[in-house]
Amino acid sequence: MSEFREILKKTLEKYELSVREKAIEQLCVYHDLLIERNKVMNLTALTEPQDVALKHFADSMMLLQYAEIPQGASVIDVGTGAGFPGMVLRIVRPDIRLTLLDSLQKRLGFLEEVCDALGFTDVELIHARAEEGSRTELRDSFDVAVSRAVAGMNTLCEYDMPYVKIGGRFIAMKGKGAEDELSAAQNAIRELCGELKAVHSFELGEAGERAIIEIKKIAPTPEKYPRKIKQIKNKAL
Repeated sequence: MSEFREILKKTLEKYELSVREKAIEQLCVYHDLLIERNKVMNLTALTEPQDVALKHFADSMMLLQYAEIPQGASVIDVGTGAGFPGMVLRIVRPDIRLTLLDSLQKRLGFLEEVCDALGFTDVELIHARAEEGSRTELRDSFDVAVSRAVAGMNTLCEYDMPYVKIGGRFIAMKGKGAEDELSAAQNAIRELCGELKAVHSFELGEAGERAIIEIKKIAPTPEKYPRKIKQIKNKAL
C-alpha cells in the first residue's frame, strides 16, 4: 500500500487536489481491493498504480473541482462500473448521500465489499439497467446524477435525466470529442427538459482531454422517457 500511497499523493498534489489524510488511506484500501478482485473479474483495464491514481481517482475527483455539489446532496452514479466516479466522490465528500447503480451484480458485489472495508453503511447499491431504474421510486429523486464513460451524450441524457429532481443536475464526465457529442445531444437535452449549465474543459496530463458537462433539469422529464433499450439504440434522440 505504501508505494501506491506515495504515487497517489504526488498525483493529487500535481493537480492541486486537496483531500483529507483519511481519504488517502481509504483510497489506498479501495485500490488494493480493485487490483485484487480484478484478477478474477473484469473491473478495469487500468492496473498500473500511476494509471489508477490519475485516470480513475484524480479524474473522478476533478468533478468536485469544477461542479458544485451542495452539502448533503443525494447523488446517483448511473452505470458506476467499478465505482467511478461515485465511490471516489463519497470518499472525498463524506456528506454526499450516494447511490451506485449498475446492471452487473458482480460489480455491485465488489462495491459492497469496498463499502464494508471502508465502513460505508449508508451507500445504496442498486442492481438495474440504467433505462429501467428510473421507472421505479428512483425517478425524480436525486440532486445530482452522474455518469462517466457509459454512452454517447444523447443516449446518456436519456439514461440519467429521469433520475434528477427539477432544479437538480445531470453531470456527464467525458473525454476527447465532448464538444461534438454535446452538439449532437442538443435535441435530447431539450426533449428531456434539460438546459445546458456549463462545460468545463481541461487537460489531465497523460490522461488527455477531459470535459465535465452540467445539465440543469428545468421541468419534469416526459413519462415516455427513458424508452426501452432497443428503441434507444435504434434511434438516439
